[in-house]
Amino acid sequence: MFYRKSLKPYLITLCIMQWPGYACADNSAEINADVLLEQIEAGNSPAILDTRSGFEFKSSHVPGAQHFPFWMSYMRADDLDLPKDQPIVVYCAHGPRAVVAKHALEKNGFSNVVLLKGHMTGWKKSGLPVE
Repeated sequence: MFYRKSLKPYLITLCIMQWPGYACADNSAEINADVLLEQIEAGNSPAILDTRSGFEFKSSHVPGAQHFPFWMSYMRADDLDLPKDQPIVVYCAHGPRAVVAKHALEKNGFSNVVLLKGHMTGWKKSGLPVE
């Protein structure tokens, strides 16, 4: 029973990602990398969630980001110790994984979730600092 129940969110996520244009269809609010960096440097940043793999996260990530793998986002959303209305920025390498995690967070009641414009690829391309 536990095995079947724990795989359900993962399987749903994989099915959703197979829909053509899924990530492109998301018209979510975005935050520019420069604006986020200003907030980080001012000590006033939102929660930042990196939805990439553990290997990608360890190799480099946005300063202050928490690792929040997209494939576990439906199962781990309740584990986040954040107020449901706190600003949250979500990113991956290019966009699709972050969109999945964003929707998982919203399904779990988080109301102020935005995507990082350009994601990690854009962040690095702009030469912004990483940890």
